[in-house]
Amino acid sequence: ILVSISFLLVLITLPFSIWACIKVVREYERAVVFRLGRILPKKAKGPGLILILPCTDTFIRVDLRTVTCNIPPQEILTKDAVTTQVDGVVYYRIHSAVSAVANVSDVHSATFLLAQTTLRNVLGTKSLAQLLAGREEIAHGIQDVLDSATEQWGIKVARVEIKDIRIPVAMQRTMAAEAEAAQEARAKVVAAEGERNASKALKQASVVLAESPAGLQLRYLQTLTTLAAENNSTIVFPLPINMLQNSGTKQFHLRFISR
Repeated sequence: ILVSISFLLVLITLPFSIWACIKVVREYERAVVFRLGRILPKKAKGPGLILILPCTDTFIRVDLRTVTCNIPPQEILTKDAVTTQVDGVVYYRIHSAVSAVANVSDVHSATFLLAQTTLRNVLGTKSLAQLLAGREEIAHGIQDVLDSATEQWGIKVARVEIKDIRIPVAMQRTMAAEAEAAQEARAKVVAAEGERNASKALKQASVVLAESPAGLQLRYLQTLTTLAAENNSTIVFPLPINMLQNSGTKQFHLRFISR
């Protein structure tokens, strides 16, 4: 009867009543229409022009665009008893306007509070090392928990990001000292490996030179040439014994003067 009376009033007062009955819903919005307290027709209307009866209908606009929710720094006690401060960002949107209006009083406030508690609960089960090394994996875990919890509110969580992890100054110094010690240990291991490789190369070279006496003499002369090229020097060395025997000379010295 009330709906019929409302239609009758609209028809009687035409064309003036049409301006009160027609509403414009934007592309990114949906209108949840209540007729005598009931959602009609069990789904949101829009976008475009919608008809509202002035006496029996009320409507609520719902924005379907992605919302950015900044989670302020939360003090979290990790699994290994380290106090940290962590903040993050949650990106979500409303995919069901009827559920967002009918199932929760303030969908944005509820999502914000749930994101805060979920961040604390999930990070509290991780150690500091896991927290620093596995940000992306932890963010995906938080996203899955939020998405399943907010499904009945018509919310779709698109992305969760952990922005910053703050640890105490004393812990930062300890971690820096441990990292420096580990780096020094790696440097010593690399140096030892280099010395071992160099000793192996010298051993192989000595074996080759021992098998070839002529090669040893050439290496001896090459070393003398290198030493003489650095500074002006005088180098006196005996010739090989076999050359001395061929020439018939008992003792012979040769002077190299490099200028």
